[in-house]
Amino acid sequence: MARRGPLVGEFFMNGDIACAEGGISAGCRFFAGYPITPATEVAERMAARLPEVGGTFIQMEDELGSMAAILGASWAGVKSMTSTSGPGFSLMMENLGLGIMLETPCVVANIQRAGPSTGLPTLTGQGDMMQARWGSHGPYSIIALCPSSPQECYYLTIKAFNLSEQYRLPVLVMADEIVGHMSEKVVIPPPEDIPLTPRRQPTTPPGEYVPFQPDEDLVPPMANAGDGYRFHVTGLTHDERGYPVMTAAAQDKLVRRLIDKIEVNKADIIEIEEDGTEDADVIVCSYGISARVSQYAVELARGEGIKVGMLRLITVWPFPEERIRQLARQTKTFIVPEINSGQIVLEVERCAGGKAETLLLPHMGGSAHRPETILEAIRSAVK
Repeated sequence: MARRGPLVGEFFMNGDIACAEGGISAGCRFFAGYPITPATEVAERMAARLPEVGGTFIQMEDELGSMAAILGASWAGVKSMTSTSGPGFSLMMENLGLGIMLETPCVVANIQRAGPSTGLPTLTGQGDMMQARWGSHGPYSIIALCPSSPQECYYLTIKAFNLSEQYRLPVLVMADEIVGHMSEKVVIPPPEDIPLTPRRQPTTPPGEYVPFQPDEDLVPPMANAGDGYRFHVTGLTHDERGYPVMTAAAQDKLVRRLIDKIEVNKADIIEIEEDGTEDADVIVCSYGISARVSQYAVELARGEGIKVGMLRLITVWPFPEERIRQLARQTKTFIVPEINSGQIVLEVERCAGGKAETLLLPHMGGSAHRPETILEAIRSAVK
């Protein structure tokens, strides 16, 4: 097969394809996945493109195997990725927890559809947002990014890889079917213009390497399997050598670090976008396709003289708690449109702490909100 590097230039592509190209630009050279609507185009693009850049694509027997495969590839030193939706995301949860416990860099793209169960496979939803945070068992922290355009599908996939390498954990790209299947212009810059975070390699000789001994930022360097380093990895609670230690003290030490390596670095991880929030009586807080629809409603409301701002969540997890608390002290009402029966609204309400009213605009899936619905909610909030 003819070899080609990452694409460069302006292209007309949908969000799924842009996600795949973002992975390639980030250095992803291994993809394991299983076909599932509406994420299949990510896998199809990877199947065509990875051989052109010297990478490997494997269609696995299911999503459990897919998640396991990308963890193994990452430990072999290869940047790895998978994509899925709905039921497939549920099947990945056990091995997502394994990846968190093993501190394994990789990326999972979830192109959300309407559920529960099989639901509406070809139509949109945003019902996996709390599953993204709490889907695996046990206490842990996670990073989840939400694109609202094909261009962001590209850039946020690159960012997901960078964050996964910097903090050593699986990172989630939580798109939705409309953004995944929406076709727009996507600009792909030259590789030399794309900042990439390299994997932190051990600086000690193989005989002195302690695989889970963290640096000052709580993240351990990561040796590659086959490079002469001896290490043990297990999903059991383990010490810094990687060996199982079945005590409450070992659990406390390990799990606190897994959480803190994200929590203490939240200011560097969280990305949000604000428009007109400084003097707003009403702030519309949303993400993904719901944010794009909301922006138009905000513009219509401003045309009527209403002081309304927009807060778009690009990083949903970790949640921008401090900024919500600050805004709650200066605004009257948060309106949260999301394509579910109420998930992220609960986080907004928690952080607002009663200082500002929090209103949910639910939509059960299959389509996005109508701008008129959001506009009417804005009007009602200022009456």
